[in-house]
Amino acid sequence: MSGDDGATAAGTDARVLVVDDQAIARSGLVCLVNSVPGFTVAAVAENGPEAVTRAREHDVDLVLMDLRMPHIDGVETTRRLARLSRPPRVIVLTGSAVDDRALAALEAGTSGFLTKDVGPAGLRSAMESVMNGVSPVAAEVLDLVVRKASHGTARGRVHRAELLARLTEQERCVLTLIGAGLSNVQIAGRIYLSVSGVKAHVSRILRKLDLRNRTQAAVLAHELHLTEA
Repeated sequence: MSGDDGATAAGTDARVLVVDDQAIARSGLVCLVNSVPGFTVAAVAENGPEAVTRAREHDVDLVLMDLRMPHIDGVETTRRLARLSRPPRVIVLTGSAVDDRALAALEAGTSGFLTKDVGPAGLRSAMESVMNGVSPVAAEVLDLVVRKASHGTARGRVHRAELLARLTEQERCVLTLIGAGLSNVQIAGRIYLSVSGVKAHVSRILRKLDLRNRTQAAVLAHELHLTEA
């Protein structure tokens, strides 16, 4: 399984579970994943309950999952995967950037969120990013989520100020760099800390802000209007 930054053991391919209720979509993703060095499809599933079973049976590192599925959608499936003893990273794929389930999927613990028109190169980049501790979220999806999460009310502005007050100056800097899409290694080089020091900062940020993963942290950084100087 993956380590702190999602990296697998040296010489070991990341094990991927493909979940989609459409057979053609599953087949296409399987071919694509198996063509990417460092990744191999360990299992496929056509619905949420089967996905949880396959993830447990095959000890997968990464799940590529359709958001819109009958009965149990990608949001609830992500929640169930998060409860496994060793939960995999999840990249959710949706047919539309304006899908109203985007925010719920991120709140459930999704590691990445992409539209299905991302293309082979984009999907490959997203898989590699997730396994290296970066959280890819399509720009259109990020914009939608931020607008929904921070609707511009006075109460929302006060809440954002309270969140920022919980962080030290360095933690705020790390959160800003997470929002910019940097990995722990890249952040360490930027602020002259060890990678282990950055990991400790990330853990504290997640704990202080009651977040599940760095994808939620990245979205929150945008919601809080944190940008690099």
